[in-house]
Amino acid sequence: MAENSVLTSTTGRTSLADSSIFDSKVTELSKENLLIGSTSYVEEEMPQIETRVILVQEAGKQEELIKALKDIKVGFVKMESVEEFEDLDSPEFENVFVVTDFQDSVFNDLYKADCRVIGPPVVLNCSQKGEPLPFSCRPLYCTSMMNLVLCFTGFRKKEELVRLVTLVHHMGGVIRKDFNSKVTHLVANCTQGEKFRVAVSLGTPIMKPEWIYKAWERRNEQDFCAAVDDFRNEFKVPPFQDCILSFLGFSDEEKTNMEEMTEMQGGKYLPLGDERCTHLVVEENIVKDLPFEPSKKLYVVKQEWFWGSIQMDARAGETMYLYEKANTPELKKSVSMLSLNTPNSNRKRRRLKETLAQLSRETDVSPFPPHTPKSCTKSSKNSTPVPSKQSARWQVAKELYQTESNYVNILATVIQLFQVPLEEEGQRGGPILAPEEIKTIFGSIPDIFDVHTKIKDDLEDLIVNWDESKSIGDIFLKYSKDLVKTYPPFVNFFEMSKETIIKCEKQKPRFHAFLKINQAKPECGRQSLVELLIRPVQRLPSVALLLNDLKKHTADENPDKSTLEKAIGSLKEVMTHINEDKRKTEAQKQIFDVVYEVDGCPANLLSSHRSLVQRVETISLGEHPCDRGEQVTLFLFNDCLEIARKRHKVIGTFRSPHGQTRPPASLKHIHLMPLSQIKKVLDIRETEDCHNAFALLVRPPTEQANVLLSFQMTSDELPKENWLKMLCRHVANTICKADAENLIYTADPESFEVNTKDMDSTLSRASRAIKKTSKKVTRAFSFSKTPKRALRRALMTSHSSVEGRSPSSNDKHVMSRLSSTSSLAGIPSPSLVSLPSFFERRSHTLSRSTTHLI
Repeated sequence: MAENSVLTSTTGRTSLADSSIFDSKVTELSKENLLIGSTSYVEEEMPQIETRVILVQEAGKQEELIKALKDIKVGFVKMESVEEFEDLDSPEFENVFVVTDFQDSVFNDLYKADCRVIGPPVVLNCSQKGEPLPFSCRPLYCTSMMNLVLCFTGFRKKEELVRLVTLVHHMGGVIRKDFNSKVTHLVANCTQGEKFRVAVSLGTPIMKPEWIYKAWERRNEQDFCAAVDDFRNEFKVPPFQDCILSFLGFSDEEKTNMEEMTEMQGGKYLPLGDERCTHLVVEENIVKDLPFEPSKKLYVVKQEWFWGSIQMDARAGETMYLYEKANTPELKKSVSMLSLNTPNSNRKRRRLKETLAQLSRETDVSPFPPHTPKSCTKSSKNSTPVPSKQSARWQVAKELYQTESNYVNILATVIQLFQVPLEEEGQRGGPILAPEEIKTIFGSIPDIFDVHTKIKDDLEDLIVNWDESKSIGDIFLKYSKDLVKTYPPFVNFFEMSKETIIKCEKQKPRFHAFLKINQAKPECGRQSLVELLIRPVQRLPSVALLLNDLKKHTADENPDKSTLEKAIGSLKEVMTHINEDKRKTEAQKQIFDVVYEVDGCPANLLSSHRSLVQRVETISLGEHPCDRGEQVTLFLFNDCLEIARKRHKVIGTFRSPHGQTRPPASLKHIHLMPLSQIKKVLDIRETEDCHNAFALLVRPPTEQANVLLSFQMTSDELPKENWLKMLCRHVANTICKADAENLIYTADPESFEVNTKDMDSTLSRASRAIKKTSKKVTRAFSFSKTPKRALRRALMTSHSSVEGRSPSSNDKHVMSRLSSTSSLAGIPSPSLVSLPSFFERRSHTLSRSTTHLI
């Protein structure tokens, strides 16, 4: 028997008609006959008609069929040729013919005679289920498409369509001419047309014609069903069938990834500008104008169309995602426009102060950020007037509330944007992830969200009705048990969650597309799901640091002092559960190396949750954090920034706790700054007088004004752009903000009086030497208990720095006079003496002698 048997109707009935209409007419006719029989022949007894199976030719030789008919207690006879049909025809029997080949002449003759014909699989299936033989007005070979309602679109050859419709009928399927909600599958020969669009909108599976052919090949498999997912998914129309794509505005890595996904989803790709392309996918956030005029046949769409099509496993409608040239918004006034250049130094300082004030106003965030959707959090209460003079304790409390509110918003984003859609029933194209995968990824995030929503609300009440005596520690003690309960299950299995995301993203294109779509949304700040889910891992250590800072600014007589200590202890208890199995030896070793390299480095830099991110070598360009021209090393950690300068003189060595001799500390500690104090990162534009410069706008909680720290990067290994993005990302993580890009502010160097001109010139080095000397002399002439050796060293260094010669014999006389306190008392205070004039008066004395001073 041929594999693909085809029946061509030769009766008056056409196989292209809507079969549902024909089925309904048969049903109505049967009901009408039943009604007539019940009313016209009530008194007359109806004759009993017995069902009889006639096994045609090869069917009569199958012992399995004969056994099945005996099981369902149906009588049967065998027939070898059509000629025997007249002898078997009898009004006492309803004959059902079993034919193994729906293509041979015997089958065609039976079909023309309008006989009831079935295939062997129907009998075997009824025997297995213990059901009677089904009644079908058409030949029915098997039931692999029973209860399926199909509609066809895009077929131009009538012969092919007739062939497919016939096979569907042979397998028990129903055909509808028009597409509606009752259609279970659309068989498409193209991805155009109204039926295709409606099927996409309703989430109806769209199948290739091969689906029907392959199902017919498996017609003799007893338990086979064409609608089972594993089989059906092999023949679904891929999203990019008939599409030829090109890409614009993406990085090489992104473009390569999208090209691979295009081929995986049934499409092709060509270089930009090829006339054969059907779609141009544009990164709308980067591309402001197209490099050529697109043809009318070319769809120019946003990247969301690309990823959305993959996510719902069908080609999305282009009209919803068309790329339109954005009207270039009026750019924000840069910092350089806030002032004009003027030679007047007082005006410059005033202008710089105004510039910083303006930037400060743009930087400071309201203590009451926009609330998240009602489904996740309550709206913030109306704020009360903030005291005009804010205490340091209030400042830290406000920062604690701000970071808590931002953290709650990020958790709400994770739940609403990722978890809820993945758990939603009735997803187009079926579930994106299995329930166990979703549980592994998100774990106890909803429970963590509930606890921190309550903490945020309590902090908000406290900030709105602020009083120095109110206890913040009580809030965290109140929820300490909930924190112990909710955090360890998530944090301890975070690595598994991360691995599950990576694995599913590689193996499941729809999940990969789902992540791409959501990552581009503003709520995520272009951060990945893994980057958002790491926030709970970082949150409790950040809270502990803020509570420590709050304790420092809490008076001893304040009852909250002891409560804060208990709250910090409870958080440490939670982190002990979390961090025992999470410590990474390499990360800790890097921090120890920093501690040993930086003289005077604070001991609290050592922490199990902290890790070194990047080291950057710079030169200070301003008066903060040290003098202009000083070599400064910045150590970026995940939650703080260690600032250290190069030591001018290195003495001795020391041993590590492991007994290993280490080189002497080459750096001197200046400041350990929490990243939450960085309000803005200034990217200084490149000019002739300014290269590779950047600045940080810092607001310590105890200060009323911002401080500007400016630097020049001295190493070319790390591009400035990458360094600033890295810094902003970790600042955003620390303050629980998703939009790290908003922390970068591009500025002109003139606005902040930043320049790198002549940083390496001889004059510049001499100027720095004089400045260092001035500081040493100032310390030497102070009235504190300064050792004589230090005093001599200061004057000796100052003379050698300025004159470039060894001290003379007359210097001994000067030093001997200055060595006594009586002589010191007769010298005016350095604060009242001009240092340059001081050196001028003594230069003729110090320059005569060549004798070395002891």
